[in-house]
Amino acid sequence: MTQVLVQRTADAALRTRAASVIPGGMYGHMNAAGLPEAYPQFMTRGEGSRVWDADGNEYLDFMCGWGPIVLGRKDPVVEAAVRAQLELGDLLDGPSPVMVDLAELLVELVPHADWAMLAKNGTDATTACVSIARASTGRRKVLVATGAYHGAIPWCTPRPGGVLPEDRAHLGYFDYNDVASLEAAVAEAGDDLAGIIVSPVRQELARDQEMATVEFARAIRTVCDRTGAVMILDDVRCGFRLDLGGSWEPLGVQPDLAAWSKAIANGYSLAAITGRDGLRSAASSIYVTGSFWYSAVSMAASMATLTQLRDTDALARMAASGQRLRDGLAAQSAAHGFVTTQTGPVQMPLLRFADDDAGSTLARTWTNEAVKRGVYLHPVHNWFLSAAHTSDDIDLALERTDDAFAELARLARQG
Repeated sequence: MTQVLVQRTADAALRTRAASVIPGGMYGHMNAAGLPEAYPQFMTRGEGSRVWDADGNEYLDFMCGWGPIVLGRKDPVVEAAVRAQLELGDLLDGPSPVMVDLAELLVELVPHADWAMLAKNGTDATTACVSIARASTGRRKVLVATGAYHGAIPWCTPRPGGVLPEDRAHLGYFDYNDVASLEAAVAEAGDDLAGIIVSPVRQELARDQEMATVEFARAIRTVCDRTGAVMILDDVRCGFRLDLGGSWEPLGVQPDLAAWSKAIANGYSLAAITGRDGLRSAASSIYVTGSFWYSAVSMAASMATLTQLRDTDALARMAASGQRLRDGLAAQSAAHGFVTTQTGPVQMPLLRFADDDAGSTLARTWTNEAVKRGVYLHPVHNWFLSAAHTSDDIDLALERTDDAFAELARLARQG
């Protein structure tokens, strides 16, 4: 039986302080208020495949900062590049030459890319893509999959607060992986269709992830070619973790524009937009910028991250570790009498219980027990693996998740 973590005094004190100076005590996707009781709110450090909370508890980390950590925390090559750039400067009065280096690297790595623009986060990138599509076509309508997440500003946020009907007046909706639904949305948009934005994988909270079918991906490409609309791949969550050229490269489908962030710089804040040559003029015509968009340190971190992903077996190691975890969890859940599903890419897994209720009670109880035992998972959001997750890490995590399944079974027997 693995030791169960109980110390939470520092975290509790920080939550109390935060409640008086931060709206809601915390906001956004890292707000732990809605998570089970064992989840800490505040973390103090990370290294490799592990993180530590404010009380000093250590966790095997399967959220990776919600995706940005792809090589492991404090990767020595990335950190050396960061230190070298810091010696030169970060925010100067003009962009650093590393910006050109990185744009060239992105064009080299991404088959559809003839150019690249850089920003700070995924919402920047998806929003710029939508603007470029409209500028290029002179049209207004953009189609999105129902329930899809493309960022956190009014046109796409999943929360309705502060959002006006006008913010979404020119969005149309289709069902993911449903070609007939897509065609119906295209017909409704008519001659005003500017673009279609889609994620490589359907990823919605508290439901199975759904890999795109080849038929669906090709249908979007065909529709855009037929109508002159712009195909946008939102690769913010999956990009550079599944395939360096883009997450739909294995399907043989390339977008006109792609949005990237998360894994692009191993935890340093950066995003990118890549596009075809025919959209270069439209990209030049829109005004997008920010005081911190030209951070040379983040770009140096990205250069070090992407070259390692290109030149090492990091992607293969992530896939192998993810498969090892998936196989182990499947065996454990069956052994303890639970029917579970595991969906999505093995590098970005999610486990759900077949008989769970609308509140994901089984998932929440099981992940709570895992967190108590030092394995940081999430009950309803997909997890992430990094190249720092070794076979030994996976085996240790599985020892602890087995105990969590055993405790879940014990609680179920009690009624």
